[in-house]
Amino acid sequence: MISSPELAQLVAAELARHLTDVVICPGSRNSPLSLALLARSDIRVHTRIDERSASFLALGMARATRRHVGVVTTSGTAVANCLPAMVEASHSHVPLAMISADRPERLLGTGANQTITQRGIFGDVADTVQITQERVQGEELHQLRSVFDEAFQRGQVHINVALDTPLVDGLPAVVGDAENKLLKAGPARLERVDHGEIEVDLSKNTIVIAGDEAWETEELAEVPTIAEPTAPAPFRPIHPLAAGVFSKQQVSAEGYVVDTKPAQVVVVGHPTLHRGVLALIEDPEVELLVLTRNEVVTDPARRAAAVGSRVKVSGAPSAQWVKLCEAASELAAESVREVLDNEEFGFTGLHAMAAVGDTLATGDTLFLGSSNPVRDASLVGLPFDGVDTFAARGTAGIDGTTSQAIGVALAVQAAHPDEIRAPRSVAVVGDVTFLHDVGGLLIGPDSARPENLTIVVANDDGGGIFETLEIGGEDYRPSFERAFGTPHGVDIESLCAAYEVDYLGVDSLQGLIEALIDTTDIGGFHVIEARTTRTTRRAMHEALAAKVAMQ
Repeated sequence: MISSPELAQLVAAELARHLTDVVICPGSRNSPLSLALLARSDIRVHTRIDERSASFLALGMARATRRHVGVVTTSGTAVANCLPAMVEASHSHVPLAMISADRPERLLGTGANQTITQRGIFGDVADTVQITQERVQGEELHQLRSVFDEAFQRGQVHINVALDTPLVDGLPAVVGDAENKLLKAGPARLERVDHGEIEVDLSKNTIVIAGDEAWETEELAEVPTIAEPTAPAPFRPIHPLAAGVFSKQQVSAEGYVVDTKPAQVVVVGHPTLHRGVLALIEDPEVELLVLTRNEVVTDPARRAAAVGSRVKVSGAPSAQWVKLCEAASELAAESVREVLDNEEFGFTGLHAMAAVGDTLATGDTLFLGSSNPVRDASLVGLPFDGVDTFAARGTAGIDGTTSQAIGVALAVQAAHPDEIRAPRSVAVVGDVTFLHDVGGLLIGPDSARPENLTIVVANDDGGGIFETLEIGGEDYRPSFERAFGTPHGVDIESLCAAYEVDYLGVDSLQGLIEALIDTTDIGGFHVIEARTTRTTRRAMHEALAAKVAMQ
């Protein structure tokens, strides 16, 4: 029977055919896999001590490259720690490969140490490809390549390798030199489903709503569009706060009454952010057409008149409709500017996002945390042309955000190995999101570090997004702080010192702008703590809604 070291070398060789990067975690059962991967010069190896952070690091790299990145863990709960990242990968259609070491099948159900049922552990997210020493021998040895080829045809991959003792006898204790190489990569992995072609009459008053996973649809380029930050920048943008205007049949402005409700809405991709926009999607008086290139059809009310992946258009938007959309959008954008200028609201997360937006440049990469940051980015005008923007919108959780941001930055710099300084990456996260994955800052001395990443932490000492929801109202204030506000008082500067990450602290909009400019000039890996307030969040959003409302 083939030995565990021999099997590990075969598996590593197959992984190198499909991956440029793999994240390994320390463990005994996966030791032959880790040694075999480290010995190769055709795959970059990153090391993380926590499997959850490791899997989200891999997810971040995969978001930026659209190619599989691997995670190698030992057996037991180490595998289970990768479930959140695999779930997000599945729902956001990002390729991710989980390679778990396992105990021999004969030990299942015997009470053996660190032994659980790993086959099928990811449920409907990823089927398990079981690799055993018994299977890979003799005449079946040549089939291993086809097994891996078939596995990597899927977006989410789980390869479970059962390894028996002795584990490492004969494996070389050497390290390859793949670290700074521009490794040959396979084609980007895009899970596509063709839903066919639908016809769209643009002479009807039409709005496009573009969400995560949207793509540039040339036929709809002239249509006024509400675009989320991770969507392509539209030619005729509508500010998302203007959605409330379009939910009304008519509004009066300057003595005139105008029809504002669109006849039809075309959804592209997976929008999730704004209640007003989602209400427009669900409005039974508006015809809904949905474009998607995967199995997810964004249609919460299950009322779409047609679903497709391509469009055939006729007619064109009227000049009057385009002008109305522009006016509503400008009203909303001006409202945001007025609120940001109002000193009564203090320094909020929205101000922090505005500072980031003002200092972004063409060629930058932006990663946005869930909850307020991605919504604030939308309010201050993203998406921007020339700025690649990523966010975890598959399941919209805060899990592993720091690790994902680092993964994106590492992927960006790996794609530019010959540049004097890596292209700039910026992440904007809330304090709860940051603390939820603060262990993601832990990078060992032998793993690649971000060369030009700035993480902005909008620290309002708790869950600021809940201030704007129903539970943030007066009726729930007695329970709010304990259940939702969750203040923590954590010293972020000390955390950064512990992880040896450069730290800057600011208390104002101007201070944040200056800190962002400073980090742009010097590069490196920085955390900027923007000490903001959430006490005015609810009032600020109410003021925005009042300014945009039209009679």
